[in-house]
Amino acid sequence: QVQLVESGGGLVQAGGSLRLSCAASGGTFSRYSMGWFRQDPGKEREFVAVISWSGAVKYADSVKGRFIISRDNAKNTVCLQMNSLKSEDTANYYCAAHGRVLSTTQVDRYDYWGQGTQVTVSS
Repeated sequence: QVQLVESGGGLVQAGGSLRLSCAASGGTFSRYSMGWFRQDPGKEREFVAVISWSGAVKYADSVKGRFIISRDNAKNTVCLQMNSLKSEDTANYYCAAHGRVLSTTQVDRYDYWGQGTQVTVSS
């Protein structure tokens, strides 16, 4: 069983930056693909970024060029550097993990989820 704990959310002005972190425990971190998703109340959870066990990355079009996902297998952490933030980036951000061979952007393919961290971007 993998436990995920996010941190780093907060309130930031539009154009600013935040760095989210996700600490993993209880599994072999290096074998998991790690994703970041976000969700606004009343909306579906949406894909933001994923980094596979091999380090391959993929981003949602809405964040491409602004967000960077990275992982540190020695520290069992995955981070999301968010730059040039916009008001539409406001959401609760979730870290997720799955152990399948192929990386995926689909919410229902992830087995483990954190509790989320709120990001609020003021315009």
